Amino acid sequence: MTPTIDHCVDAILGMKALDVVVLDVQGLASFADNFIICSGRSHRQVSAIADHVEQTLKAKGIKPIGIEGLQEGHWVLMDYGDVLIHVFYEPVRMFYDLEGLWSDAKRIEIGDDNGRVHP
Repeated sequence: MTPTIDHCVDAILGMKALDVVVLDVQGLASFADNFIICSGRSHRQVSAIADHVEQTLKAKGIKPIGIEGLQEGHWVLMDYGDVLIHVFYEPVRMFYDLEGLWSDAKRIEIGDDNGRVHP
């Protein structure tokens, strides 16, 4: 089962992740439809965000295909098929600049009030 963007964003915001960005990469990438990118202020927070997302989605019956980088807490990549979640430690996110690399991707707006995604 593939998670919805709403499920993912709600779980991410539940751990106070920073600068949440959702990119629609359909037509630009063959391996995913959406990227969700967010940051944590420390390695511990990055790991906690990723762990919370995994547990929240698992409770809904949604399991990842794979998770990389959880122990280090620099950049955690969570593969949920059509949705890839990138949880970065802030300085690492700035260094890799995924938003810049995927600048042709459409940004999907997310609401501030309740964390819901709005097309």
